[in-house]
Amino acid sequence: MKEADQVVHFAAESHVDRSIEDGSVFVRTNVLGTNTLLQSALANNIKKFIHISTDEVYGSIAEGSYTETDNLNPSSPYSSSKAGSDLLAMSYYTTYGLPVCITRCTNNFGPYQYPEKLIPFFISRLMDGKKVPVYGTGMNIRDWIYVEDHCSAVDFVLHNGSSGEIYNIRGGNELTNLEITYRLLKMLDKDESSIEYVEDRKGHDFRYSLDGSKLEKMGWKPRYDFDAALEQTVKWYVENRWWWEPLKH
Repeated sequence: MKEADQVVHFAAESHVDRSIEDGSVFVRTNVLGTNTLLQSALANNIKKFIHISTDEVYGSIAEGSYTETDNLNPSSPYSSSKAGSDLLAMSYYTTYGLPVCITRCTNNFGPYQYPEKLIPFFISRLMDGKKVPVYGTGMNIRDWIYVEDHCSAVDFVLHNGSSGEIYNIRGGNELTNLEITYRLLKMLDKDESSIEYVEDRKGHDFRYSLDGSKLEKMGWKPRYDFDAALEQTVKWYVENRWWWEPLKH
């Protein structure tokens, strides 16, 4: 069997709410786990190490969009652990010459996503005839990207990215949580009575936004239309309840 010569490091604890309840597992997985992979990559002369990060490491931004050179300002234990792993990954490039690239992506959605995440969580509750809990006013803004676009961007960086560089990956679909909720209600034939406004999340960032022009100038852009991809995602969850239902318990 041919030995691996490239590593794409997706593995992470990634749910903000759980990190607020207990950040320790996020530090173990995202920081110590990343260090273990970096050490192994160095020992095995890996030719390319892609470290998958998140837009959340930059923190909230009221106007404009973050570029790759902006300072990190994470808010939650989750995003702080990811920021730590980013710095650790880049240190292996600076100190040891390990060929590391970092990607920072906006909110993903699509089939097979764990049902604690907003879109599959809301779909599952609406299918069960339950209300969906919307934090605060629902006006918090996220940029959404279909998972296959994210993966194509990662593959693009794997083949075209330069060591020691960071690449933002944006979907170009900035929507409030309430806008996402209304789309799901319509697709599942529900109305506003299915919405329950709940106390806002602690330290809830208002808006994430990435400047993706660096990667787009290199030749990558997202291909999937947001609404069409969301419809396909809802359809998948409706038709594959056998897959996600056991994960809720």
